[in-house]
Amino acid sequence: MTNLEDKRPWLKSYKIGPFKLEHSLEPYPELPLFSMLDYSAEKHPRSAAIDYFGLRITYSELKQYADSLACALDNFGVKKGDKVATILPTCPQYVISNYAILKTGGVHVPCSILHKERELEYEIGESGAETVICLAEQLQKVQAIRSKTKIKQIIVTSLLDYTPKEEAKWSAPAETYNYKELINAHEPHPPSVEINPREDLAYLAFTGGATGMPKGVMLTHFNRYVNVMQAMPWAMSRLEKSIRGKASILIGVPLFHSYGDASALFGIYWGLRMILVQDSRDIDYIARMLIENRPFMTALVPTQLMKLREKELPRLPIQILSGASHLPQHVRESISEKIKMPLSEGYGLTETSPLTHIDLTGFSKIMGFVAKQKYSIGLPVPDTDIKLVDEESGEESSPGEPGHMYIKGPQVMKGYWPETGSGLVDGWLPTGDIARMDEDGYFYIVDRIKDMANISGYKVYTSTIDDILHQHPAVIMAAAIGIPDPKREGSERIKAFVVLKKEYCNKVTAEDIIEFCRDKCASYAVPRFVEFRDDLPFTVTEKIFKKQLREEEIGKSV
Repeated sequence: MTNLEDKRPWLKSYKIGPFKLEHSLEPYPELPLFSMLDYSAEKHPRSAAIDYFGLRITYSELKQYADSLACALDNFGVKKGDKVATILPTCPQYVISNYAILKTGGVHVPCSILHKERELEYEIGESGAETVICLAEQLQKVQAIRSKTKIKQIIVTSLLDYTPKEEAKWSAPAETYNYKELINAHEPHPPSVEINPREDLAYLAFTGGATGMPKGVMLTHFNRYVNVMQAMPWAMSRLEKSIRGKASILIGVPLFHSYGDASALFGIYWGLRMILVQDSRDIDYIARMLIENRPFMTALVPTQLMKLREKELPRLPIQILSGASHLPQHVRESISEKIKMPLSEGYGLTETSPLTHIDLTGFSKIMGFVAKQKYSIGLPVPDTDIKLVDEESGEESSPGEPGHMYIKGPQVMKGYWPETGSGLVDGWLPTGDIARMDEDGYFYIVDRIKDMANISGYKVYTSTIDDILHQHPAVIMAAAIGIPDPKREGSERIKAFVVLKKEYCNKVTAEDIIEFCRDKCASYAVPRFVEFRDDLPFTVTEKIFKKQLREEEIGKSV
């Protein structure tokens, strides 16, 4: 190995079949993020950019809408550096608004449609946003926090706008503006703004609300542009000519989440038709869209795949990418067996724009090769450094040994709002995840540090118990957590929460589940308790909400 490969052993695995991939993509273009849309609109003006409930918007139309809305925002006084918040689901308005905001030099603050008033007040208030773009269904919450924030103007859109069932002309409530009327009333002439891609923010995205007060992640135009290039354009570089401007991507995750937003940026960059799924929990609709459209790429999360494996799926020549949380191996294998295609898994965080790792073995078949599946989060993407640190000794972990994963690269955030460098340690981002690396440079998530249980001094990685639970033929979804042991202060016991398949309800007992686990893990890690539920709590990004499960259990003992 070269000296570089000694430091980055994953470089030797930068290949798909016999095709080698670039070790570095430097120098990266220093362009504003919105230049991606301008380029695709120029090269593929008549190609569909958005497919939403069957209504298609071309790249030429998408650019026109974004330019007109940018002009409207400019007339409102939105200028470079100003924050504009959106409270929108996965819909054309999100994509249009994103590029309109960026074209004014503004900073996009994407908020979840599931947020309560308190959460919206915090994020919009902390950002200082004076303009909000939201669904009519969200208006009451926005108006309730208006006097507590700096909000000056509210732009309202209907859920049926840009759909085949578009409503007749409707009037926006008093002291608000109608989204479509603004676009129709303004010429597509956005303001001319000088962007410094390395310094100027494109997004202020709040994250971490599931584990504490949300933090505003400062992401520059350069961070996001780089990360798009580090993803599919790198991994699928040999297929670019047959994909760019021709293929499609199904986005089944919320656009207001960094994974969904990144999927849309990639779609725009390569001029793909983006099939938008408004309701990420509508698994029947996702299955139907996969079968009818057979998209080249599909972005989903593990909880969706857990439910999708129960659907009747034919052989599908599609590439499914899973992200946002751990994907149990048994779930991955079940879907792969149904569609006769390997799945790929990726890893990232909002703080890293978001992608840092991607599994190349999952892409092998689409390139005409069959590789041994690694069942990992994959390799670090180009120009990304990783180190695993033993939290007790502070030293870097040996190969094969787990450690706290730290990441450094051009896609890593500028810092937590409002302080540059906040949240970083000498430029490294501590992820909060425990990982290990194999001899080929592939990484495996062991557990979240906060999800790790302490059983009489033994570390138990609850994600490992999750994997075992998902191997049971009766289980559709499961989660294991550590709960306080009343008999041993400072120690915990494992409790499993299980959702059974319909045909197994009332036929499987807690002891059945415990006995199943007993043969597959250390005795101290076997669940002591099992609770059957109809469903499990999710975060806004469709992750199983283990923190809520723990809090419920602790509340029972108070």
